[in-house]
Amino acid sequence: MKRNFFRLGLLAVVGGAILWAALNRDRLDPAVLDAWLSGLGVWAPVAYVLAYAAGTVAFAPGSLFALAGGAMFGPVWGTLLNLTGATIGAGLAFVVARYLAGDWVARKAGGRLGQLVKGVEAEGWRFVAFVRLVPLFPFNLTNYALGLTRIGLLPYLLTSFITMAPGALAYTWLGHAGREALEGNAAAIRYGLLALGVLAAIAFVPRLVKHLRGSGREGWISAEELAERLSAGESLTLLDVRSGEEFTGPMGHIEGALNIPVEELPSRLDELAGREGPIVAICRTDRRSAAAQKLLKEAGFAPVTVLQGGMTKWNALNRAAPRARAA
Repeated sequence: MKRNFFRLGLLAVVGGAILWAALNRDRLDPAVLDAWLSGLGVWAPVAYVLAYAAGTVAFAPGSLFALAGGAMFGPVWGTLLNLTGATIGAGLAFVVARYLAGDWVARKAGGRLGQLVKGVEAEGWRFVAFVRLVPLFPFNLTNYALGLTRIGLLPYLLTSFITMAPGALAYTWLGHAGREALEGNAAAIRYGLLALGVLAAIAFVPRLVKHLRGSGREGWISAEELAERLSAGESLTLLDVRSGEEFTGPMGHIEGALNIPVEELPSRLDELAGREGPIVAICRTDRRSAAAQKLLKEAGFAPVTVLQGGMTKWNALNRAAPRARAA
């Protein structure tokens, strides 16, 4: 009972903060924040980080704090404080979603939540890095939505801290440049141009990632395509390159797959001789299978494809009618 009251109390606080931020969005101004912090002396940086974290939880505009941090604390300390405040706020939102407000987040996120869950299941921390570097999802909502995935809090925080750094640096420098320009410092133009260059580079990342993914997926097969080809009776050599323990473990394996751990593959290539059909390399995700693909191609085997997302993606696809089994 006490635990439920505690949860309801926290939800009320978070909900009240979000409502207040929404109703007072026009009053959220860098000048007001500057005036408040100027009277706190040595405690100003601590208060600023806490305010940034609270603002992140309450869906306050992150750019407001990022620009204000650069103006008030300079490019170096401002970047560090902005990054710390954003990471703490992202962690708090993550915890709130995971333990307190999952239903609300699911309704708020809508169809995007499914994309995030599937991405994290297939890629783990790498997908978190992707959504931080590529601004395709709203930052504040993403913090909550990622709390409903299976990723751990520590990998989430470390990945967020590192991959949010370029954006934090750019906005901080813009804020610093704006203040310096108002004070007549000609060098501020250099800061501003550099920050704009970084922001332009970040904006270009989605197109670059799309290009790299488009050119780098040759020789890969999706779980959906593999399922269709197996259902059609096509002859394929399914090569599972995980360890024996993983092969027979909880994730199971695709029926009919040959298990040769990737580290043993060079000495066991003869076991693939005479096998019918193209080779499909499989592991938990796709890193070891990609290494196996490279090794097999160098040994003269072709064609060799990699199951994109590995058994993680395969099991997610086939939960309703599983093809994987624990032998």
